[in-house]
Amino acid sequence: MKALFLTKVGKSEVHEIEKPIPKSGEVLLKVEIVGFCGGDLNGFKGLFPLQEYPNILGHEVGAVIEELGEGVPLHVRIGSKVTLYPYLACGTCVACRKSRPNACKTNKTMGVRRPGAMTRYVCAPWQDLFPSDLLSFRELALAEPLTVGFHAVSRGRVEVQDTVAVLGCGIVGLGAVAAAVNRHATVIAIDLDDAKLEIAQKIGATKIINPSREDLHQRLQEITNGDGPDVIIEAVGSPSTYRSAVEEVAFLGRVVCIGYAKAPVEFNTSLFVQKEIEILGSRNCVGKSDFPEVISYLEAGKFPVEDVISKVISIEEGPETLKSWAENPQGIIKIMIDFN
Repeated sequence: MKALFLTKVGKSEVHEIEKPIPKSGEVLLKVEIVGFCGGDLNGFKGLFPLQEYPNILGHEVGAVIEELGEGVPLHVRIGSKVTLYPYLACGTCVACRKSRPNACKTNKTMGVRRPGAMTRYVCAPWQDLFPSDLLSFRELALAEPLTVGFHAVSRGRVEVQDTVAVLGCGIVGLGAVAAAVNRHATVIAIDLDDAKLEIAQKIGATKIINPSREDLHQRLQEITNGDGPDVIIEAVGSPSTYRSAVEEVAFLGRVVCIGYAKAPVEFNTSLFVQKEIEILGSRNCVGKSDFPEVISYLEAGKFPVEDVISKVISIEEGPETLKSWAENPQGIIKIMIDFN
C-alpha cells in the first residue's frame, strides 16, 4: 500500500509499505480521509522543531474499523466510523503524572515523531478511537484540528461574559472561534484573509478585523469600549502577533498561545506586571474531554465544513501539493487526501 513520507526538509515522496496487522488491544483502521496539518507544512519547510525525518505524515483521520485485535472490548464494532487521538504520552513525566498527557515531555504525535496515517491502513489502540456514525469522513478528519482550538479556549477559561479575540483564522483558530461561540462568549476574529474572516462570521464571530486595512489597536478599543479583549488566543505563531496579544489584552486578561513563533519574540514585560495578565500555553488537546465536545459540536451541524476544505487530492498528488502549498500558502485552510 502507498504512504506519503516526509523524507527530509523540502522533500516528500510516496513509497510502498506493508499493510499492518493489529496487535492485542489494537484495531486495524481503513483510512478514508486524512488531512494535512499546518505542522506538516512547517515540517516540510524545516520550521517545526519537533519534526523527525523520514516519517509518514498525517494525524487528522476519518476512518472505518476493519479488524479487531485480541482483547478489544465488544462495544468496539467493525464497520464503525471513527476519528483518532493521535498523541502518545510516556505516562511517567511530570505532565503525565499530573494527568496532563497532552503536554507530555516526550509526546509522540503521529506524523511528527512516529509514523502517521497518510496511508490506507493503520493500527491504533482501541482506547484512542472516537466514533460517530453521524459524521462524514471529512467531518471526522476535521475533529482533531478543531480540538486544538477547543482546548485553547478551555485553557483560557472562557465564559459567557468574556470578549474573546482570536488572532489567526486557520483551521485551529477557527476551532477556537467555534469553541468560544459555543460557550456564548462575544468573539472577534482577526486575520489578513477576508475569506477566512467570512468563515469565522458563519461560525458566529460577531466582529471581524483585517489588520491590513484597519488599525488593530483602534478597532479593538472601539469594540471593547476601551478595555481590550478579556481573552486573546494567538493562533498564528509570529513575533508580531505574540506582541499584539500581550499589548491588546485587557487588564487582568488571559493570553493563550497555540502557535509556535518562528523567531525569538521581544516583549515589553512591564505589561505583564501592570496588567496582571496570565499567559497560558496550549498544546494539543485532552482526548477524553475535547474530542467528545468537538464531535458533539460537529454532529449538531454548527460548523461550515465544506467552506474550510480548500482542496481534496489523491495520495499520488501529495508531494506536488505539499510543494506548491509551501510556495504559495495564501488562501489555503485545509487540504485532504481522499483514498477513494
